[in-house]
Amino acid sequence: MGLWVSHECWTGAYSAFSRWRERLARTAGYTVAKVTWEDADTFMNGHDFVLIDWGHVTNEQLMGDWDETPADPLLVLIAHSDCEGVIHPAQAGPLADRLTELLPLLPDEVDRGHIGDWRTKTQAFIDGLRAAVEAGEDVEFA
Repeated sequence: MGLWVSHECWTGAYSAFSRWRERLARTAGYTVAKVTWEDADTFMNGHDFVLIDWGHVTNEQLMGDWDETPADPLLVLIAHSDCEGVIHPAQAGPLADRLTELLPLLPDEVDRGHIGDWRTKTQAFIDGLRAAVEAGEDVEFA
């Protein structure tokens, strides 16, 4: 079992998807930190999270429903649920452009896990986003 994202964006382990998003976030200048507070539930405690303004991310945005694309379209991906939802064409195009900017900054190496080559995996996501935009379709997460 794992994450499937339409338009051949992603097929693989949820953990690999999380590491990939964290690497993108770090590359873009976001801080990633471990959650270690005492009242965190067992799942969250000790895991890495991208430090964005989570208090202002709505449940609708977690599922991909944005009234407008954020100033940094990467937030659409960072904040997205890792098991369901969509990325609409209105956000997919700007997100593809943002990932294209980050692509040459990613490591030129193979990941120790299920990602493989960071740049190849990212290019596949970009290509899928662009295919969805061209077709006028949502990118679906399942």
